[in-house]
Amino acid sequence: MWYSEGVFDYGGALEIVLTADCGGSNGYRSRLWKFELQKFSNEVGKSIRVLHFPPGTSKWNKIEHRLFSFISKNWRGIPLVSAAVVVALIGATKTEKGLAVRCVLDEAEYEKGLEVSAEEFDSISIVKDDFHGEWNYVIHPNKE
Repeated sequence: MWYSEGVFDYGGALEIVLTADCGGSNGYRSRLWKFELQKFSNEVGKSIRVLHFPPGTSKWNKIEHRLFSFISKNWRGIPLVSAAVVVALIGATKTEKGLAVRCVLDEAEYEKGLEVSAEEFDSISIVKDDFHGEWNYVIHPNKE
């Protein structure tokens, strides 16, 4: 999404800011998440600030209320029989206040069980914030 939209909307930004839940594949403990963010930071030449919601507080994540509820309303009662149907219904979600959703199917295959070695993890240029640095941090592009 960065190359199709983000770079046009935020290409001039000094850093990219991401909010994330505390668990799952983008959880604050995930070494692979941080390693992949480092690769992306290097690729786009921007620092990435990550702000994780504390454990048990994902209900405060605005996307839960401002996006998912409208997607659920949009596909209510429609059988979700294929990925194409799901993508079309999500992509057709709009609100009177201007929310318009863009949805594409990622057909890439991702390898399961990837491990990040200690050496790879140590190569991450991460600076933890003073306040809950385990949840709030910045990953800077590595100097080459």
